[in-house]
Amino acid sequence: MSFKIGVMSDSFLCDTVEEGLKRSAEVGATGVQMYAVSGRMAPENITKDDLKSIENSLEEYGLTVSALCGDLGGHGFERADDNKRKIEKSKRIIDLALTLGANAVTTHIGCIPNDKNSQTYEIMQKACQELAEYAYASGAFFAIETGPEPAVQLKEFLDTLTVKGVGVNYDPANLVMITGDDPVRGVYTLRDYIVHTHAKDGVRLMECNPEEVYCGIGGLNLDSYFKEVPLGQGHVDFDAYLKALEDIGYNGFLTIERECGENPFSDIQMAVGFLKQHGV
Repeated sequence: MSFKIGVMSDSFLCDTVEEGLKRSAEVGATGVQMYAVSGRMAPENITKDDLKSIENSLEEYGLTVSALCGDLGGHGFERADDNKRKIEKSKRIIDLALTLGANAVTTHIGCIPNDKNSQTYEIMQKACQELAEYAYASGAFFAIETGPEPAVQLKEFLDTLTVKGVGVNYDPANLVMITGDDPVRGVYTLRDYIVHTHAKDGVRLMECNPEEVYCGIGGLNLDSYFKEVPLGQGHVDFDAYLKALEDIGYNGFLTIERECGENPFSDIQMAVGFLKQHGV
């Protein structure tokens, strides 16, 4: 298999970006994904000295930036009155990704409505069209992370955009945990759009409302509905999943994301070993 192993360096919960990069190299990753929304890494905050320090660390540890995470949270791009600000910030994160040698920014855009004629659908479509055009002209991708809707519904939305600047950050565990969708079949459905992936596993305990998970509405106790678990201990069939990615010609990063657990370093180190045992 011609995949590369990456790590979401923020998963290590280190005090500095550089320490997260060092940890990423220590577990055997060759790529990193970093959050670029707030703090030192936000495009409005990062300085030339910061960039130089990060670039030096990347070179020292032999790492490539696979993507930046530009998830602005809240209701994604569902609200027109928020979108001007969010679109402009997303463009700056795309610029920063390119500066760091990455061509993808990953995000959640909210929950795509079932009704294609709804106002929310139109608002989200307009925002993604603008970002698609900007990313495409820049040689980059604005990558929507799977999870809030089944793969077929996401593809139908992407098919309405006129340029290919918006792609997919494929997270198989999100599909398992939130929508109950088949993450293997989804790879084939979204084959024309996958530009980055997460290596994550999980189990679904009961049905839930994606809007409560991704948009923060209601008082959902998430632990009652799904659980993220170490790779190989959940409901993602990694043998079939990796074969599907290979079948569609994907040869990019499998970026390990660990959003819970008391010892992220150990869990991520184990995940790297799991992927290597599966031929990555």
